[in-house]
Amino acid sequence: MSFLADMSKGPGLFSDIGKKAKDLLTKDYISDQKFSVSSYSHAGVAITSTAVKKGGLSTGDVAAQYKYKNTLVDIKVDTESNISTTLTFTEVVPSTKTITSFKFPDYNSGKLEVQYFHHHATFTTAVALKQLPVLDISLTIGAPTFAIGAEAGYETSSGNFSKYTAGISITKPDFSASIILEDKGNSIRASYVHHLDKLKKSSSVAEIARTLSTNENTFTFGGSISIDRLTVVKAKLNNNGKLGALLQHEVLPKSLVTISSEFDTKALNKSPKFGLALALKP
Repeated sequence: MSFLADMSKGPGLFSDIGKKAKDLLTKDYISDQKFSVSSYSHAGVAITSTAVKKGGLSTGDVAAQYKYKNTLVDIKVDTESNISTTLTFTEVVPSTKTITSFKFPDYNSGKLEVQYFHHHATFTTAVALKQLPVLDISLTIGAPTFAIGAEAGYETSSGNFSKYTAGISITKPDFSASIILEDKGNSIRASYVHHLDKLKKSSSVAEIARTLSTNENTFTFGGSISIDRLTVVKAKLNNNGKLGALLQHEVLPKSLVTISSEFDTKALNKSPKFGLALALKP
């Protein structure tokens, strides 16, 4: 059985818990101007150039990706000449994925992560490659329809836990729900996503977050609707009056233009934020 088949039949990674709701409420919402162009060579190398303008500052990077058999190489160079490299190896050991990353000239930024996938459990461990490393561990058990898991971060320099989080999720063809206890037990977040069609192109989402130490609650509602096969509209609103909306259109095959905005309905005298992104792919 293939590695991808093992992944699809298991409970998924801990980071997948609540991911559908998070993507609906945050993905593609931007307040900057972003332009990216991708190209592909016959040798299998994908190159993406990205330019971002935020306020009066402009930044950018160039990323290259190359895949050979079970190895994936990602290299990114930014405007400050920092070079980030990520190597991903699958099936070095059956049902595993090994990811190593490092950044030059910051030699203490190296990280090694190993992911193990099973039909009823996934396990990940990541360690920072420095003198006093930080160790991150996560475990998820269950099935594609039901998963429960936890993650923790341990600092060897201080002997303290930098984080610990637990979560549970239920996933069905027409909906998904999750509850996550995070921030070292100080906050809880529950979310529900309902798909409005069988292809999951239109969905609604609701999320409730509560900070236990301050008894503060945040309610967010949103959704995504496919106007046609090329156009998607998304919107979200929380109880603090923040309203966000975006329109994404496929101008060419695989090439997207995204227009987004954010308004504070409780402070209409403030100027709204606008973002524009254009991604061109061959």
